[in-house]
Amino acid sequence: MRIISGKLKGSKLFVSKKLKLRPTTDRAKEGLFNILENKYNFNNCSVLDLFSGTGSISFEFFSRGCDEIVAVEGNKKCIESIRESAKKLKINLRIYHSETLRFLKNQKNKYDIIFADPPYNFNKYNELKDLIIKNNIINDNGCLIIEHEKKTVFEYPNIKTRKYGEVNFSIFYI
Repeated sequence: MRIISGKLKGSKLFVSKKLKLRPTTDRAKEGLFNILENKYNFNNCSVLDLFSGTGSISFEFFSRGCDEIVAVEGNKKCIESIRESAKKLKINLRIYHSETLRFLKNQKNKYDIIFADPPYNFNKYNELKDLIIKNNIINDNGCLIIEHEKKTVFEYPNIKTRKYGEVNFSIFYI
């Protein structure tokens, strides 16, 4: 797994072969970041990466100029992989080992972009969305991006959906 763009383009991430993950594909990341780069200046953005897995999305944001990034992951082995990659790349990420919904219930900070990539068998997508929006965790003009399987559908007045192969993104503009 590698970083696809920015100042760290081509850098490899440390990913334990023992982890059973479904990382966001390069094609999907490229499509998503094309959308985001047209709307946001990453140098001025704060990002919350939920269900971080390998940290791939956090590292993409950093590589493209964002330096205020928080990664949240519940799997200890994933946290170790993220820390190893951050150390290797000399990146100072704020990394939290926590169950995502619990982390959000106690969150006082606000972010410009929140990215969530729960496991596809996650059955609390709407609870996740509602918790973030109702707790006002997103700054004005920010967005929430949820990666999900195609059968997951959301209701929200200002939502865009994008599909890249098997990867689906719902983008909620606040």
